[in-house]
Parts: sequence; C-alpha cells; structure tokens
Amino acid sequence: MDRRTMIKGAGATLGMAMTARSYARIKGANDRLSVAIVGVNSRGQAHMSAFTKVPNVEVTHFCDVDSAVLAKRAAAFAAKGHAAPRTEGDYRKLLDNKAIDIITVATPDHWHAKLAVDGMKSGHHVYCEKPIGIAPAEGEAMIAAQKNTGRQLQVGNQQRSSPETRQLLALVQAGELGDVYEAQTWYANNRGSIGKGQQVAPPATLDWDMWQGPRPRAAYRSNLVPYNWHWFWQYGTGELCNNAMHELDIARWLMGLTYPTKVEAKGAKRFHAGDDWEMYDSLSLDLNYDNDRVIRWNGQSCNAMQTYGRGRGVLLLGTKGSAVVDRNGFELYDLAGKSIRQVMAKATSETTGTVGEGVLDVYHANNFVDVIRGKAAALNSPITEGHISTTLCHLGNMAYRTNSVLTVDPTTGRPSSAEAMKLWSVAYEPGWEVKA
Repeated sequence: MDRRTMIKGAGATLGMAMTARSYARIKGANDRLSVAIVGVNSRGQAHMSAFTKVPNVEVTHFCDVDSAVLAKRAAAFAAKGHAAPRTEGDYRKLLDNKAIDIITVATPDHWHAKLAVDGMKSGHHVYCEKPIGIAPAEGEAMIAAQKNTGRQLQVGNQQRSSPETRQLLALVQAGELGDVYEAQTWYANNRGSIGKGQQVAPPATLDWDMWQGPRPRAAYRSNLVPYNWHWFWQYGTGELCNNAMHELDIARWLMGLTYPTKVEAKGAKRFHAGDDWEMYDSLSLDLNYDNDRVIRWNGQSCNAMQTYGRGRGVLLLGTKGSAVVDRNGFELYDLAGKSIRQVMAKATSETTGTVGEGVLDVYHANNFVDVIRGKAAALNSPITEGHISTTLCHLGNMAYRTNSVLTVDPTTGRPSSAEAMKLWSVAYEPGWEVKA
C-alpha cells in the first residue's frame, strides 16, 4: 500500500470514528429536554429544584412579569452552579422558541389555563400547577387542547407520585380497609391579615397589564401582589382550590370516585375583621356520592390546630379499618383504632408552606419526563383527572357563593342550579380568551 492510500484509508477510519462520536453527541442533545419555567416567585422555585434533578433535563429559561424577581431568581439559580437561564418577561416569546420542549406553569391561578393551552398549541409539553383554572370551563378547554395537540399535560398534584400513597392505593384496592365509605380531609394554617390595600401605581419592575393577563383590567392594589391575590375572586380561587384540591384529589383517587351528586359548603370569614380578604377563611365542605359515600374537607386558613398531628391529610374510614395518609407516609388502624402499620417516606415534602418543595416534586417531574420519552405508559396526574379534582373545588366555591346545596350531574360535574352555572365560566379581557 502506497503512502497516499494509507493516508486516505486512515482518514476514512478517523472520519468514521469522528462521525460515530459526533452522532452520539447529537443523539444526547436530542434526548436532552429543555425546560422553561413561567412564574418564578413562589411555587416556581420548586419547579426549578425538581427539574434540575431529572436526568438529561436542563432548565434553560425563566419567565416572570416582575423584572426584579426574574433577575433575583436567575442569579440565585446560577449561584447554585447551574447554567444561567435566559430570561423573558413575555411568555409569548417562549411559544415561538422551538428549542424549548417543556413549559411549566407556576403563576397565579388566573393564568394557568391560558398558558397551558397556548403552550400546547405551540407544540410544547406542559407541567401545570393546580388548580388548572379559575372556572370549570377552563378545564374543559385544556382537555380539548390536549386532545387536539397530542402534547403531554401533567397537573401538579404531586402526591399522586408518592410511592407511599400509591402503596396505600394498592392496599385499598385489595380490600385491606374493606368498603371505604368516608374520607375526612383537612388543612390548617395561621395566615395573617392582608390589611387594607390602596389603589396606587404598580412597582416600576412589575408589568401590571401582563400580570392581569386574561382577566378584565382593574386598578392595582398595594396588598395584592405577590401572594394575596389568592383571596380576591377577580384572580383567586380561595383555600379550596389553593390547598383542598390536594387532599380531595387523593381522597377520591383512593376511593375510586369522580363527581358527586350533592355538594354542600358552609363557611365564613372569621379572622382579621376589616381587612380586604374577600373570601371565607374557615369552611367545611361535604361531597356526597352514590351508595352513601362522602368526602369531607375542613379548611382553617387562620387556625393551625392540627388533626392527627398533621397540618393537612386524609383519613379513610372503612368497614375493616382506617388509614391516615399525607405527603410523607401513611398509617393503618384496626376497627378498635389501634395502629397496626406505619409507612414513612424516606425523604420528606413540605406540607403547609407557600413553596411546597419536596421529593414528590422530583418524582412527579420524573414521571412527566418519562412519559414524554416513552419510558412510562401514563402520567400520574393527567388533565382529565386534574379537571375532575379542580371541579370539586369549584363546586365547593359555587355552593358557598350561592349559599345553596348543589345537586350535581355525576357524569359531567355540572350543577343543576342556574345561579351556580353562572360561575362555570369567567369573562376575559378582549383578546385574551382561553380557546382550545
């Protein structure tokens, strides 16, 4: 073999090796998923933490309508050793970016449906915090958009990814508790007064028009942002959608239930008289099902008295025994009330804090990514399930706001009350409608 032939042959061999190496690198890049987080002030921090722990996933973009918050979170994220995220103040710029695979939604409630629908329609997979919207019609639009686009949509009911809760589900389905006829659920906190707000100019760093997004325009109030919007009907959904949804979701999942036949809610504002909090801060809810089964919720926003030593949780009552379950494990009891088995989580999750960060977020994000990659068959909290659980909360709010006991169609979740049905959907700022 002459020198020219040798060089040519060596070059071809080297070229083949480099091509294979380059191909492996390209394949890895294609497998890596890029995540954009929308809403980074509170729950979004849990999204950042969770998705950075998922293999071959990179958090690449932060989006928030407050430039000061955006800069602060981006700097803190980079300080932890992550690549500095690109930042945007307008979510629509994310929709046009085809390099982004996943959009997560951790904004105020009134933005959830709009962001999720627009995200799926632009070709992105979406991880959306609960509640999925501020009215049941928004959930219906999200279901339609998911079917139309084929994108994956995981709802942030992270306890559905708890190994311990799933273990309890298997025990319930195997008849360990007998016939489970009642679930008692609760939430207790000691929230302070939100005071009396004033109509003032919004902070210079806050895009108030974009913050309002789909909702009809209103004046900025000094005690609304970043958290107290929860207690105003214009933007929030009350403690039912804010927290009860987690436990109601787990209760109906463990009991194998969907929509009730009757809904009754009794509540009042009992604390911090004279402040701007528009809603109940104390509420009891009964969801009545066929065969005399019931799910109850007791919500105490400003009285942190625990139940069974827990600030939140679910008690299942069955004909053979009972179980208490929360985000960090479960305990089984016999009919005499004696504890017979306890299963605790190896790593804990926050229960009553505003960020709610914990290992369950990582499990939930992993399940979501595994489904996208075809490594798991089904989402642990798909939009169809998230819609039912969110609607239970909306029905509770409807019963409270109309001061009536609702009769409900168990196949659709719709109340027979014409007055309650006025709350099935909401008005939008023109041009900001939620459309599948």
